[in-house]
Amino acid sequence: MHLLYLHGFRSSPGSFKARRMAAWLAAHRPDVCWWCPQLPPSPAQAWSLIAQGIADWPRDDMAVVGSSLGGFYATAVAEATGCRAMLLNPAIDPARDLAAHIGEQTQFHTPEERFYFRPEYIDELRALTVPAITRPERYGAVIAKGDELLSWREMTGRYPGATVRLLEGSDHAIADFDDHLPFVLEFLQLCD
Repeated sequence: MHLLYLHGFRSSPGSFKARRMAAWLAAHRPDVCWWCPQLPPSPAQAWSLIAQGIADWPRDDMAVVGSSLGGFYATAVAEATGCRAMLLNPAIDPARDLAAHIGEQTQFHTPEERFYFRPEYIDELRALTVPAITRPERYGAVIAKGDELLSWREMTGRYPGATVRLLEGSDHAIADFDDHLPFVLEFLQLCD
C-alpha cells in the first residue's frame, strides 16, 4: 500500500500528527510506502509536486491523509485518483480563509524559516477547488467542534455521507490525535 500525508498551512512533515502516523507505520506496517512531502507555499507548485510524486502509485492500493489545508489538497487527490481519503479538520474554502494571510509567514515547527504567501496563490487555490465530492464512502474525517480556526459545521457539510468522527471538544491541531489514531487506521484499512 502507498500512503500520502499532506500537512496544513505553515505546517510541515514535522507536525505531531504526521510524525505519529509515520512512527506507527514504521512499527506496525513497514510494508507501507509512506510519503509526507514538504509542500511549497504555492498551491499550483504543491499540486505539481503531489501529482509527480504519486504518478506511478497503484490507484487501487493508495490512500491520502490531509490535515487542514492538506485536507483540501487530499480531497482533490481523492477525486483525481479515486483513492480513499482521511481528512483531519479539513480546510473547506482556503481561497476565502487564507486571503487574510497574504504576506510573510513563518513555519510553525521552524519559526526561523519564512515564506511569502502571494496574492496569486488565492487564484491557484480556487483552481484546485473540487465542486463536490463523489463516492462519499471513500472519505473519512476527524472533525473537532473545538476547532478554533475552522467551522465544524462547514467541514461536516462539505462531506455528506462520509464516515465522520465528530469530536465534542479538541482543537484545530487535534491535540488528542492519539485517541483517534485507531479510527484513522481502521478507515484506511491499515490494521486488522
